[in-house]
Amino acid sequence: PSKENRRDPIVGMGLLLDAQMLPVGMKIFPGNESEKPVMRDLIHDLKSRNNIKGRTIQIADKGLNCAKNIIEAIDNGDGYLFSKSVKTLPEKERQWVLLDDGFETVFDQNGEPVYKIKECIDTFTYSYKDDYGNVITRNIKEKRTVTYNFSLAKKKLMEINRMIEKAKAHRACQAKKEEYGESSKYMQFLDDQGKSIKPQLNQKAIDKDKELAGYNMLVTSEINMSSKDIYNAYHQLWQIEESFRIMKSELDTRPVYLQKENRIKGHFFICYTAVLLSRILQFKILENKYSASTIYDFMRKFRVVRINSTRFINLLTSKEFVTDLSKKLNQPITNYYLTDKQIKMMHTR
Repeated sequence: PSKENRRDPIVGMGLLLDAQMLPVGMKIFPGNESEKPVMRDLIHDLKSRNNIKGRTIQIADKGLNCAKNIIEAIDNGDGYLFSKSVKTLPEKERQWVLLDDGFETVFDQNGEPVYKIKECIDTFTYSYKDDYGNVITRNIKEKRTVTYNFSLAKKKLMEINRMIEKAKAHRACQAKKEEYGESSKYMQFLDDQGKSIKPQLNQKAIDKDKELAGYNMLVTSEINMSSKDIYNAYHQLWQIEESFRIMKSELDTRPVYLQKENRIKGHFFICYTAVLLSRILQFKILENKYSASTIYDFMRKFRVVRINSTRFINLLTSKEFVTDLSKKLNQPITNYYLTDKQIKMMHTR
């Protein structure tokens, strides 16, 4: 469902980035379909279309972590690095996560602890049902890396306490179950026999969430990859989130005022191309020295005013970014006065 609680039809988009965070593939799908098959289809189409034979390592959050994606990645000679919910772990694995033994603490430049990390390598069983109802099972050797982030733990505990207080307030005014919203997970509305009871706090659920606050697990087929490299590779996913943010806020990807499938795809393809070009400028030309928002801010504010038939005035405020971009592209965008010839040169380059 839409995060804004809108009832309009939703368009889903799968975006594939390479290790340098450049977009290399896109797939549009109906918003009422699961996103888990999208990554498989996108990578398969990309490899087939470009005759790519090399091995890929798929990095994604827990939303795309499923047995079928893992098994197919291994069967295709590829690898994976996924986030995994520690809340759904079997009791034995959950106890290992919570043990202090084996953790190494990582500090920032000021000597403050940022996170602690530990790992294990073992064989784990994955299974799923194919389209014909057959159970496909694989025993896969993988590395599991657990991190405990100190600032994330503090943030999570604050969120938990906020929802507890919200649940208490709803209980005090005898609210209905549907009025509790997200805080309903910390309330108990049924007894052990499934009969309705007066709403009360679910202390077991509260204690479990508080106990696991700040913990995260990463599972990967890359058993020779160091834990810190696994952690750093996974945390590059924010670049994908930024690419979606650019599409939504900078390029007005949504709302989509179109109905025909080809026109919807065409709209997203234009936005995808714009993101690709801006990312090439950001990472390849400017060597990731400036943020995407800085680049788009420049695009919006670059203005010239014609003062006569041959001259223009550049209204752009001089900044470090403008000076650097001028040198990189060999363009006279730092000049206060621009000639008609210079303007035409900018358009043709």
